[in-house]
Amino acid sequence: MTEPAVPLSELRGVRRTFPKASGGELLVLDGIDLRLESGEIVCLLGRSGSGKSTILRILAGLLPPTDGEVFFEGKPLHGPAVGISLVFQSFALFPWLTVLGNVELGLEAQGLPNAEIRRRALEAIDLIGLDGFESAYPKELSGGMRQRVGFARALVVHPRLMLMDEAFSALDVLTAENLRADFLALWTQRKLPIDTVLLVTHNIEEAVLMGDRIVLLSTHPGRISDTIEVPLARPRDRFDPAFRGLVDLVYSRMTQTPIRPSAVPIAEALPPASTSMLAGLLETVAAPPFEGQADLPVLGERFQIEGHEFLSLADAARRLGFALLEAGDIQLTPEGMRFVGCGLDERKRLFAEQLLRHVPLASHILTVLETRPGKRAPRTRFQVELEDHLSPEDARTTLNAVTSWGRFAEIFAYDDQDEAFSLDDPG
Repeated sequence: MTEPAVPLSELRGVRRTFPKASGGELLVLDGIDLRLESGEIVCLLGRSGSGKSTILRILAGLLPPTDGEVFFEGKPLHGPAVGISLVFQSFALFPWLTVLGNVELGLEAQGLPNAEIRRRALEAIDLIGLDGFESAYPKELSGGMRQRVGFARALVVHPRLMLMDEAFSALDVLTAENLRADFLALWTQRKLPIDTVLLVTHNIEEAVLMGDRIVLLSTHPGRISDTIEVPLARPRDRFDPAFRGLVDLVYSRMTQTPIRPSAVPIAEALPPASTSMLAGLLETVAAPPFEGQADLPVLGERFQIEGHEFLSLADAARRLGFALLEAGDIQLTPEGMRFVGCGLDERKRLFAEQLLRHVPLASHILTVLETRPGKRAPRTRFQVELEDHLSPEDARTTLNAVTSWGRFAEIFAYDDQDEAFSLDDPG
């Protein structure tokens, strides 16, 4: 019997915790099993707080797992390895070095002869489309060109595995589209000196466009909830019904895997969503041609915002009891339809009712304020409380969301300068 091929990189039962400021540990990743095979692009897709970047750092050997095992080329990985390169969202270039100097830097650490360093650096620069810009400094380049330098610097060491952390998300839409197309053309033509790519992303269409497999992560803690194969040949047409069908499938699977409720209700992570955007979403779904129910990918295209931002918006509508999410669709509840038909004052009253009914943190803040002699409480009082159960970033995002919603509903006031909640004239 033929032995199964050894994966290029693998995580087995990986678990990762981080210490909390108040003591104890915060569980970020739990039971992660992931294989990366030679010759594939794998997209890791999940919402904020799912641990995508933590998985990438563990695969790179930059962060050890709390439990579990990490392998690269069939051997245990206990630190940074030759054969793994990273491309980050931020360009991370040295501003005092030219394009050539930035690209050569990774090879200098390997102790190669100067002639070999120069040859490989120029080859990588030419491959990624920067021929003629070797002597330019980062400040003289556009965002897209700076990211190309980042790609060239990662490619010049001829890695077997390239890890890309939101590599296209800092670019404008057209630049990102152009760079993705160029990268995929080089990959399809086998011109890139790499075997495997892992792309961490929050963009659903990007995952379907680039990936051979899409691995979905749930949140709090991060766990692999699903894996979707992408059998489409490259180049892929965004308007192909098969492409749209896969986008619909990913939306459906992601909305079927909501954020797990916290054992402490007030510490349930909340998605960032402004009340004005929420109102716009509800009004759009209520109006023709949707009439109260809409396909999420179609609606997302109309809003023209990133997939993860739109999912956060839809999730906020669900959390507040204004909508239901099922099988990639959004349907307004009776309260959602009532909200759309109200004037501003009635909208505020209805929003306050839904907020206090469905978001325990809002009720908790109100109770604390009502029981304090001065009817005031500093933001840090709730931030520290949330950080017992959430990461500092998730705690901050959650507190920002409930602050915005509570102000709109006029259930409490918030002083930005003093960073304090109060019941002083919340209207």
